[in-house]
Amino acid sequence: MSNTTRAEIRAFITAKFPAIDITDDQDIFALGFVNSLFAMELVLFIEKAFGTRIPNDELKLDHFRSVEAMESLVVRLTAPASKASGA
Repeated sequence: MSNTTRAEIRAFITAKFPAIDITDDQDIFALGFVNSLFAMELVLFIEKAFGTRIPNDELKLDHFRSVEAMESLVVRLTAPASKASGA
């Protein structure tokens, strides 16, 4: 799942900012092109693309700084659903 998850997240970001080339560990906020509106777009994208809800206590900037961080968030939020359906 991780390569696919990362690829989907990276594709979403590069679709919005085609002139940039990011690595999975780069801080997209430090690059200076992400604003609060795009941060909300990231939240909505992750919820829709990965079929999950991001609880308020997970809406932390650190969870959205990089492709790796967003992938970790997705894995953490979707893991309990996967375990429940496999039982």
